[in-house]
Amino acid sequence: QVQLVESGGGLVQAGDFLRLSCAASGRIFSRYIMGWFRQVPGKEREFVAVINWSGDSTYYADSVKGRFTISRDNAKNTVYLQMNSLKPEDTAVYYCAARGTRALAQKAYEYEYWGQGTQVTVSS
Repeated sequence: QVQLVESGGGLVQAGDFLRLSCAASGRIFSRYIMGWFRQVPGKEREFVAVINWSGDSTYYADSVKGRFTISRDNAKNTVYLQMNSLKPEDTAVYYCAARGTRALAQKAYEYEYWGQGTQVTVSS
């Protein structure tokens, strides 16, 4: 089992930045692919970014490419999502997720463990 706890969400203005954190506990964190997803009411959970176990391979949704950066610190069992140049359309609940295989994945159903989510609201 892996337990995930997100933090760092909040209310910001368009153009501002936030850094989300996801602290993991349980099994060996460094063995897991880590992803960030987001969801707004009435819509499916949307892929945002993913990072491999060593942190040297990442992939982003087109909507956030160039603005968001995913990173991880295996010594701290934590994955981060640095979000710059935030837009109102980035408003959502952001979730981190863990996947116990080596392949990067973009589909929510491919992830085994999920955090409880943190709200990000961007005002115009």
